[in-house]
Amino acid sequence: MTSLSSQPHIQPTWWRDERILKILLQVAFVIAVLVVFGILTQNLTSSLRRLGITFGFRFLGNSANFGITEGIPYDPSESYLKAFVVGVVNTLWLSSISIVLATVMGMILGVARLSSNWLARQLATVITEIFRNVPVLLIVIFWYQGVILTLPAVRNSYSIGGFFFISQRGINLPSLDPSGWLIPTVVILAGAAWGIRKLLLARRPDVGPIQRNSLIGLGVLLLAVACWILFPEPPLRVDVPVLDRFNFRGGTQLSAEFTAMLLGLVTYTGCYIAEVVRGSFLAVQRGQWEASRAIGLTELSTFQLVIVPQALRIMIPSLNTQYLTLIKNSSLAIAVGFSDLFNISSTIINQSGRSVEMFAIIMATYLAINLVVSYGMNWINARVKLVER
Repeated sequence: MTSLSSQPHIQPTWWRDERILKILLQVAFVIAVLVVFGILTQNLTSSLRRLGITFGFRFLGNSANFGITEGIPYDPSESYLKAFVVGVVNTLWLSSISIVLATVMGMILGVARLSSNWLARQLATVITEIFRNVPVLLIVIFWYQGVILTLPAVRNSYSIGGFFFISQRGINLPSLDPSGWLIPTVVILAGAAWGIRKLLLARRPDVGPIQRNSLIGLGVLLLAVACWILFPEPPLRVDVPVLDRFNFRGGTQLSAEFTAMLLGLVTYTGCYIAEVVRGSFLAVQRGQWEASRAIGLTELSTFQLVIVPQALRIMIPSLNTQYLTLIKNSSLAIAVGFSDLFNISSTIINQSGRSVEMFAIIMATYLAINLVVSYGMNWINARVKLVER
């Protein structure tokens, strides 16, 4: 009697092989996409030719002849391309700060909604539900028209400790100007952190990560203070804004338009992140707390070493979606006049008449920014997820 294992393996024909069929379907889909794209491109080119319009990007070298109120150094006599670069930098600057602050706000509100304190829990719930259920455009206009423009003039600005000033023109805050001793200080502090860590691992291998990080931080902080005092000049100079006749000089100014967009994006996205954080912590099994108590961990240690790592694995994919949405919502800056990527591109379209080319550039730029953010978040997600053995 012949066993089943000794029977020859029958190879299916290629049109029935599942692996080959998957490859063929993918190839067919790519071909179909390319054909549709080619047809649309041909129709667009023929339509432009009938109107006497040529498709091209040479116009980007023409002089822009319009001013931009904020951003990197720029002169109206420079090209459209330079003006567009200013808008891209402004969008990246706004999106980066908004992502950081929205994450902090979301973490605080999400943890507060899980708090045993009734007042903190209810207050976080009210804030989250209000801003989550109002369109982001209305939130931005509310901060701009209803809050910032109602603030006092520059001469009557609200002062916070003599360092921060809030007025109709935005927020003036101190800036840090680096000196020639900044790079040596960074190198010294990095070497000190590495040396302290190696010393602790060699002398006390039983020291936990929390205590080790605390000792490293304390040692680096003391060394940084010593560098600040002993060097001929400080690594960073603090430039405090000072009220002049009609405006502040020195420091950094966040314009009213930038501040309104920042507050709108942070409050809107932060409330969505709060729900992501709350859901991620609730998804961690309750038995993890009980198991941690059983082995003698404190609540703080349990939260830092057991709950947070597991919650991070759950929340990072959703955080990626919120970050991408925030970047796309930054295009609403045109409503308050902030010179972002989309606002400056609209001005270029009005002056040059090159709407097709500019919209193609806008789409490609947002696509590139979002792909970079997605790649970064996917890399973080791969680092924190559990690897199956």
